[in-house]
Amino acid sequence: MSLDSITTTIDDAVSDFFDPVATTIGDIVFYTVPVAGADLPLIVAWLVIAGLVFTAWFGLIQARKLKLAFDVVRGRYDEKDSPGEVSHFQALTAAVSGTVGLGNIAGVAVAVSIGGPGATFWMILCGLLGMATKFVEVTLGVKYREEHPDGTVSGGPMHYLPKGLAERFGRGGAQLGKVLAVLASVMILFFGLFGGNLFQTNQSYAQISSTFGGEDGFLASSAGAVLFGLVVAALVGLVLLGGIRSIASVTSRLVPAMAIMYVLACLVVILVNITAVPDAIGNIFQGAFEAEGVAGGVIGALIVGFQRAAFSNEAGLGSAPIAHSAVKTKHPASEGLVALLEPFIDTVVVCTMTALTIVIAAPASWDAAREGNEIGGVTITSDAFETVLPWFPNLLTVAVLLFAFSTILTWGYYGLKAWTYLFGRSKVSETVFKAVWSVFVVAGSLLSLDSLISLADSALFLLSVFNIIGLYLLAPVVKRELDKFLTHVRDRRSGAGAPDAGSAEPETAKAP
Repeated sequence: MSLDSITTTIDDAVSDFFDPVATTIGDIVFYTVPVAGADLPLIVAWLVIAGLVFTAWFGLIQARKLKLAFDVVRGRYDEKDSPGEVSHFQALTAAVSGTVGLGNIAGVAVAVSIGGPGATFWMILCGLLGMATKFVEVTLGVKYREEHPDGTVSGGPMHYLPKGLAERFGRGGAQLGKVLAVLASVMILFFGLFGGNLFQTNQSYAQISSTFGGEDGFLASSAGAVLFGLVVAALVGLVLLGGIRSIASVTSRLVPAMAIMYVLACLVVILVNITAVPDAIGNIFQGAFEAEGVAGGVIGALIVGFQRAAFSNEAGLGSAPIAHSAVKTKHPASEGLVALLEPFIDTVVVCTMTALTIVIAAPASWDAAREGNEIGGVTITSDAFETVLPWFPNLLTVAVLLFAFSTILTWGYYGLKAWTYLFGRSKVSETVFKAVWSVFVVAGSLLSLDSLISLADSALFLLSVFNIIGLYLLAPVVKRELDKFLTHVRDRRSGAGAPDAGSAEPETAKAP
């Protein structure tokens, strides 16, 4: 029996078993209600409402403290001997690497195809609202993180839910928090293995085998798939062995390079078509309120825009606090401010650049998609770049590989923290997880397991239900932590607190 027949048999067997389960759970998690002729997934409304609530609760913090957030990333308020493992910048890039990826390339194309150009406006708005949610969950992640004797730390919803709720509400809160923490850990682990690992490897392998060699090339063969999987698994394994310091070291270089390369390519397309920019921006704003897309109407554009943004930046899902919790700081809210930059980078910058590129270039594949034909996803984005840069599909393949690799690394760290919370933190436990993770990398180049990946998507967004319940209950804690950090900032700027050695913060800076 050939390897191809074996993998096909496994795919079919898994699909036959899990398809009904995935469909049932997906129908529950992504349950929709009709709104003005369009279907609104309640889980998307749940995420957007959280963004609205936290934006109001913290007084539009994403606008008022944006400059301060950039100052913190630059290290202006770093303190010597702060507990943690990585810098603010490294924590940010590690978390961004888990969100910036195929969703920014393919997901945006789907959004502007189904919802029309106007979906871009609502996508940006959702990204801005998500900044407030991300601030809240990451502040809690750092506040209630667990510091281990070896200097490493663990954080995320599996830590702040039980600790924070116990602190606020006593025994009842502790019991609720423990249940939510276990459920959150299971959801993170499940999505990590199938969505953050297997799917990423599968899609990157499909892209590289299609671009280099086609269906008849060596890479398209079973041997090529195994070789690709083994190489990626070896690279991932080497980085994971080094922990978050190693992951942050890689992502702090990889993520900025990827983002700069991608944004520059977008700018090239935009500049070549500079005369079309005013009309494109006009179409985006007009389409937001007079939408014409497959979804139909303003509500259709709004829903699609919100949905793609929520899926892309993961605000409220509880995943990013795991990476941010490793930061070196004595002030939890400082990293919360850093984290609010994450949806800004992921959605407001990268997703918007993709949307503008597609709307301005207007490739034939996008026109076909808007007429209700097959939605092309990454093909539309690639075609948009190809109108100006004929060689860009090859570079896009490299970008997809790098995006996928960084996502596998970050979700490997997330999965490890969920695993050790559930099964204990020991060398044996961690080694078992890393071995399982590497096996899934190899399997991803051979198997598709579509039903499990669909189930993983449901698990990830079900996580937001457990997480946001805790965020609402613990928001007063975040408010106190923000006040403490702002007091620290005022003291530092007024000279009341002397800057530590190595701080770049000038004592003559104006008070906020």
